[in-house]
Amino acid sequence: MLVAEGEWEAPEGCALIRVENPSAAFSRIIDHFQTAARYFVPGISSGAHVADNVEIDPDAVMISAGVVIESGAKVGKGTVIGAGCVVGRKSVIGEDCLLHPNATVREECILGNRVTLQPGVVIGSDGYGFELMEGRHQKVPQVGIVELEDDVEIGANSCIDRARFGRTLIGEGTKIDNLVQIAHNVKVGKHTLIVAQSGIAGSTKIGNYVTVAAQAGVVGHIEIGDRVVLATRTAAMKSLKKPGVYMGSPARPMADEQKKMAAMPRVPKLLAEVRELKKKLDELG
Repeated sequence: MLVAEGEWEAPEGCALIRVENPSAAFSRIIDHFQTAARYFVPGISSGAHVADNVEIDPDAVMISAGVVIESGAKVGKGTVIGAGCVVGRKSVIGEDCLLHPNATVREECILGNRVTLQPGVVIGSDGYGFELMEGRHQKVPQVGIVELEDDVEIGANSCIDRARFGRTLIGEGTKIDNLVQIAHNVKVGKHTLIVAQSGIAGSTKIGNYVTVAAQAGVVGHIEIGDRVVLATRTAAMKSLKKPGVYMGSPARPMADEQKKMAAMPRVPKLLAEVRELKKKLDELG
């Protein structure tokens, strides 16, 4: 909508447009031009290695040099796979996906449509499972998969481990930052944000619209409910099902943790006062 004349001052010859969220509106403009200018040259590079029985339309994908796509894999239309990527046997890559250079999707893992993997991502690495037997750590086989639903983005050098059995799941629209570790059998809900250097231990369930801020950690086999926010460096050591902001180690409601933090600088003075009182009591006794 054009702003009424005189409401705001503007340089001569300019029209002002009122929007509810300027940052989001500007992002949409950038996305429009970026999409229009997207570099997409259909075809499979002569330097790529694609197994004979891969389900792929060479005229509807862009496969760069150094890519390896193993036997039985499927690649959807409009997908771009950058240099040095590996797509394991029987893996499924949906439509309009973007795999930046050196991303790895291991065997039998599934990517939905419009999934983005930044450089160095590993999807389907083995879960961290060992049993101590006769004084030696014996590897526990990890025979499950990883599934990423539509519109998921995974940041550079993040790793999502395959399940021991079944699947590790990342829900629709979830965005994961760089250097994040998601362990085996974790279930992450829809439209959740997981920020840099966070770690989610095995078999934990993360709800919808959750935010896990930078360097936060979540122990295994617990549940983080919908719309929970874990502040930076928070350690979630038990299930947190009530929506709200949590912080500290162990995680507590933010208001409680802030009171504790505010009290900490007064502790030395209080200890000195206690020692003085004890000294006086000893003299009276």
